[in-house]
Amino acid sequence: MSNESESLTQIRKSASLNCFALERVIGPCGRTSGSTIGAGIDVLTSHTLKEHLFSTKMRRDVERFCEHCVTCKKAKSKVSPHGMYLPLPIPNFPWVDISMDFVLGLPRTKIGRDSVFVVVDRFSKMAHFIACHKTHDAVNVDNLFFRDIVRLHGIPRSIVSDRDVKFLSHFWRTLWRKLGMKLMFSTTCHPQTDRQTEIVNRVLSTLLHSLMKKNIKTLDDCLPHVEFAYNHAVNSATNMSPFEVVYGYNQSKAEFVKKMHQQVKKTLERRTQQYETRANKGKKRVTFDVGDWVWVHFRKERFPAQRRSKLLPCGDGPFQIVEKVNDNAYNWGLPGEYNEFAYNLPRSATYEETMFRQVTSYQ
Repeated sequence: MSNESESLTQIRKSASLNCFALERVIGPCGRTSGSTIGAGIDVLTSHTLKEHLFSTKMRRDVERFCEHCVTCKKAKSKVSPHGMYLPLPIPNFPWVDISMDFVLGLPRTKIGRDSVFVVVDRFSKMAHFIACHKTHDAVNVDNLFFRDIVRLHGIPRSIVSDRDVKFLSHFWRTLWRKLGMKLMFSTTCHPQTDRQTEIVNRVLSTLLHSLMKKNIKTLDDCLPHVEFAYNHAVNSATNMSPFEVVYGYNQSKAEFVKKMHQQVKKTLERRTQQYETRANKGKKRVTFDVGDWVWVHFRKERFPAQRRSKLLPCGDGPFQIVEKVNDNAYNWGLPGEYNEFAYNLPRSATYEETMFRQVTSYQ
């Protein structure tokens, strides 16, 4: 107690605060003790520190100190809207870059089919709805794909899909790698990557509700009508119907179709730019490089083991980035208990370079 009193007496003689002084007063007896543990800046400034210290810029010094507190960073982790909208590249022609997904949990039809295999062209927005079984493996899905997609439009250049077990199987990966096609999977807990197919799934559900009504076992008979209605309607992204984009009014005029494709691409670029502007409103561009240090925020759906209790830390770190996938996705080395590799920036990480420098200086 005598040493602590002497320290307070020496600090009172100073007209301004500094991190070293705050560390001596708050660190050993405040932020980690029962008196002011977890206290906010207002509590520390108005109650604890004003009893012992005086400074004209006390609040500023306390804010700087609290920003560098590792215990607070782990216990009060929060997500900020960092990271800009990063759209997928726009294709140049129809049925070159596609996306696919499954609609599961539908009523079983007369022939036992209970799911729909949805394939969407990312350029023309044309879609094919293929009835299938939920238990189909990669071999059956591949047969459906060649029968209904490749037969009509040829082999695409890339496929965007989620991380379904069918798409992650060895057979599926090996087949398309030998055919020279690129498989692009969405990151975990980030369905925005395949947002186009998710929207088509909702439209398909709405059309089926309107057409089937109480005849829940007529899925096989309704799908051709639903597919025609969807492809015949004008799409808001292209301002044209998928039939018009792919086939044109007169298929014999190649120049007309080529100009129309260029027009569609310009329209898609303009709409993408408009959506990017809206999506980036209120966000801050944050990019990292290999070797930077970041903090991880624990979300319940991403880290169920770390967030199984409300009293467990909300974050951890810092961790060093080992690979940069793009401006929004990074890989960094984590301990084995996390069982995670890639993270999406706006949902998982925040970065405080000054804080980490302070931590390393204390160590």
